[in-house]
Amino acid sequence: MDFKVASAAIHEEIQLATISKSPLELYEPVNYILSLGGKRMRPMLVLMGSYLFSNDWQTAVKPSLAVELFHNFTLMHDDIMDDAPLRRGKPTVHTKWDGNTAILSGDAMMIKAYDFLDDLPAENYKKAVQLFNKTAVEVCEGQQYDMNFETREDVSEVEYLEMIRLKTAVLLGFSLELGALLGGANEADCQAIYQFGEDIGIGFQLKDDILDVYGDSAQFGKQVGGDILANKKTFLLIEALEKANTQQRSLLTYWLTRDSFDPQEKVDAVTAIYNEIGVKKLAEEKMNAYFEKGFQGLANIDIDEERKANLKAFSIDILNRIK
Repeated sequence: MDFKVASAAIHEEIQLATISKSPLELYEPVNYILSLGGKRMRPMLVLMGSYLFSNDWQTAVKPSLAVELFHNFTLMHDDIMDDAPLRRGKPTVHTKWDGNTAILSGDAMMIKAYDFLDDLPAENYKKAVQLFNKTAVEVCEGQQYDMNFETREDVSEVEYLEMIRLKTAVLLGFSLELGALLGGANEADCQAIYQFGEDIGIGFQLKDDILDVYGDSAQFGKQVGGDILANKKTFLLIEALEKANTQQRSLLTYWLTRDSFDPQEKVDAVTAIYNEIGVKKLAEEKMNAYFEKGFQGLANIDIDEERKANLKAFSIDILNRIK
């Protein structure tokens, strides 16, 4: 598969999906968030999942937009819940318009996602919708766990990894599984490629956690330190709380419990504690372990080696582009 050709096909389909009907107040935010671009990783994974088992990956282009619209719907609502000012380096929808508009436009985007599954072959439609619905609910479950963790002091690493599996990784797994289903893969291969997507999805989220503290806002496209300001129980904070000495724990507790503070001062103070404990290295080791697990699972799938190599190269390229 030529990545540039596939990417152009996704872009063209997104342009065709632009909604211009009334009321504009409902649809403008939908078109806005889609116009911000992003990596388009999930629709590309749908195409690559199809290409692993079939040359006719073009038939997966339109269904791949169901995943992209759903993903952007979750971003729109997630930004509201996090009160995030930036998304892909631009104002978030609720910042550019308002919270109520972002909620309603996000809802419309979620419903519109199903339109892109309508043309699936009859033999695939029911299974694809069942998997889509299962994944959508799991993403919501992951988001709820994420919010629950903000007010808990005893979140474990196991709980956190399960949360990011649901919130982030299952959608990557579904993207590949949907493509594989459309490409004619059997049940075992669909499950195997889903697991690969889930493993690299956890790895991607761990890198996202690292970048939220150590990334460059201009390259990262989001506010650096946002997780610290929101007291999100990321892998870094969980490890810091577990490994902190008495003084470090006292300082962390101070910043976690303050209602009024200077944002930059809090980010700098918590980051300094992270540096003392060395949690960045721990997070990178865990991230790499999930990528290695995923790539080993991909190697064990009995399909064309060149096609597997393309998927691995694409995954590594995405990882390297997340700066």
